[in-house]
Amino acid sequence: MTASDDQSVITAGGVWTLSTVSALDSSVRALSPTPNRPVSIDLGTIELLDTAGAWVLFRLRERLRSEGFEAEFSHLGDNHSGLFHHIIKCEEQPPLTIRKFRPFSRLADRTGYHAYQVWLESLSMLNFFGELSITMGRALLQPRRLKITSIVNHMEQTGINAMPIVGLLTFLVGVVLTFQGADQLRRFGAEIFTVNLLGISFLRETGILMTAIIIAGRSGSAFAAQIGTMKVNEEVDAMRALGINPIELLVLPRTIALVLVMPLLGFFADMAGLIGGALMATIVLDLSIGQFLTQLNGAVPMWSFWVGIIKAPVFAFAIAMVGCFNGLKVSGSAESVGKMTTRAVVQSIFLVIVIDAVFSVIFSFIGI
Repeated sequence: MTASDDQSVITAGGVWTLSTVSALDSSVRALSPTPNRPVSIDLGTIELLDTAGAWVLFRLRERLRSEGFEAEFSHLGDNHSGLFHHIIKCEEQPPLTIRKFRPFSRLADRTGYHAYQVWLESLSMLNFFGELSITMGRALLQPRRLKITSIVNHMEQTGINAMPIVGLLTFLVGVVLTFQGADQLRRFGAEIFTVNLLGISFLRETGILMTAIIIAGRSGSAFAAQIGTMKVNEEVDAMRALGINPIELLVLPRTIALVLVMPLLGFFADMAGLIGGALMATIVLDLSIGQFLTQLNGAVPMWSFWVGIIKAPVFAFAIAMVGCFNGLKVSGSAESVGKMTTRAVVQSIFLVIVIDAVFSVIFSFIGI
């Protein structure tokens, strides 16, 4: 540091980098210019300067200003001015303020955000439903547009290949339902009505609902994963570039196939559940198969069977639509495929239960 009659000059020369500033910083802090004189910090002889060195020099200038000196940089080259400009910009930013945690406000924000996202998702799915319905109507009016080979292939995958798991689970549910029903009705001496309970509940609700949930987890997720993988591989984009409608080629065969096989799977599930219930009834209630069938025939009207079968195509359409919809929403990564596959299963099961509740209200209103 040098002093003249009109100002004090602090000459910063040499290397001002991260490796040297620790040693230079103590010297900078010890500087004490002559009072009542302007201070010039001369940067003309600096050889190397990085952000750490610029920060030490900037802090020196600000310290001198706070002590009442008129401190300025001199001989600041263009290659160094950018560092000081960046430091000044950082200094001008307001300090971070810690927001007070408000749990109820945050809960309201998250609830509103997710409700808005559900609304957007519902509108998007409604739009997809309309597009799929138009495509299906056009294909039914022009049957040559249907891909019969693809439909048959998906009928095998979603129908025949699903029979073992559907049959096993509904058989076990029939066994459990009969055992629990007999255990409760025995307290009132009404064990025979276990057959009524099994027949009505399984044919109207349990059989087709179990089938729909299994198919949603099996075929709905498969639809989402298959189409999602094609989306990741840009095959869907290639179809659009060639003028091929992906809904007609990918979505429509899967939807038609599932709509055709779901009533058959529902019937198969009903029979498997009743067989499981009959076997458990012979053990728990000491009924013969003939007595079980006689009681079942007298207790269960034919409409109980048709109520379950009528629901099947609607459930199938909803499961196929949701699975394909989420598959087409994949954004181009393997993580997105897994996310949309999971979402397809959850949305399918939710939609199936909502539709089942609507059907129950309608059938109750018309007296079926």
